[in-house]
Amino acid sequence: MTKSVLITFLISAAICMSCISKQVNTESGNTAAEQTLADTQSKHLKPFKPELPTIGLLMYDGVLQSEVIASSDVFAKFSEDGKQLFNVVSIAQTKDAITTEEGMHFVPDYTFENCPKLTALFVPSAYDMYTQVHNKSIVDFIKEKNEEVEYIVSNCAGAQLIGESGIADGKKIVTWIGGGTQLQKDYPSLKVQNDSLITFVEDGKFLSSNGNLASYISALTLLEKMTSLEHRKFVESYLYLDRLQDWKE
Repeated sequence: MTKSVLITFLISAAICMSCISKQVNTESGNTAAEQTLADTQSKHLKPFKPELPTIGLLMYDGVLQSEVIASSDVFAKFSEDGKQLFNVVSIAQTKDAITTEEGMHFVPDYTFENCPKLTALFVPSAYDMYTQVHNKSIVDFIKEKNEEVEYIVSNCAGAQLIGESGIADGKKIVTWIGGGTQLQKDYPSLKVQNDSLITFVEDGKFLSSNGNLASYISALTLLEKMTSLEHRKFVESYLYLDRLQDWKE
C-alpha cells in the first residue's frame, strides 16, 4: 500500500468512526431523554391500590375547580414518612374532558359506569346548578354511591345535589353564603344552617361547607377523621396554611 493510499484510508476510517460515535451519542441521548420522561411520569404517578381507601371527586362541566383541587390537594399528600394513604380519583358522566367554570379542562379517571368502590364522595358546585340538579344520571350516581360510602361531602351549591338526591333528609347542611334560604325552600326536609354564620357543618356521614377555599376545611376535617390530627397538621404545614392565615398586605 502506497503512502498516499494509506493516508486516505486512515482519514476515511477516522471520519467513519466519528459518524458512528455521533450516532451512538445521539441514540444514547434519546434513550436518556426517554428514560428521564419515564422516570418523571413514574415519580408523579400515584398507582391505584385496592387496599387503600378511595376518595371520589365528582366532576361535571362548569364545576368550580377550586372545590375539586382542594379535596385532591388534601388527600393526595403522602404521609410524613412517604407512604400513599389514599386513592384519589375523579369521576364524570363520560370519559370526555370536562370544562371547569374557570375554563380549564380536566380528564376524569372514571365514569359513572366503571367507578370503583368509594370510601368518600366529594360533591362540588357550579355557579348555575340547574343543569346538574336536573341531570338524572348525576343524581342517581350520588344515590347509588351513598349506599357504599362512609362519608359524603358537599361544598357550596353541591348541597343542591344532596337535596335533590334526598340522601340527607333530616340532616344538617350548609351551602354557599347567601344560598341557604333558597336551599331550604327547595328542599324542606334538609336542616339548612345559617350560612352567614356557619362555614362548615357535620351531621353523621354528611359534611358540608360554603365552598371555594372553605372546601379545604371540609377536606381537612374529613382527613383528620380518617387518619389522625398529626397527619392533618402535617398536610396543613405542607400547604403553608399558616402563611395564608398570617398574610397581611
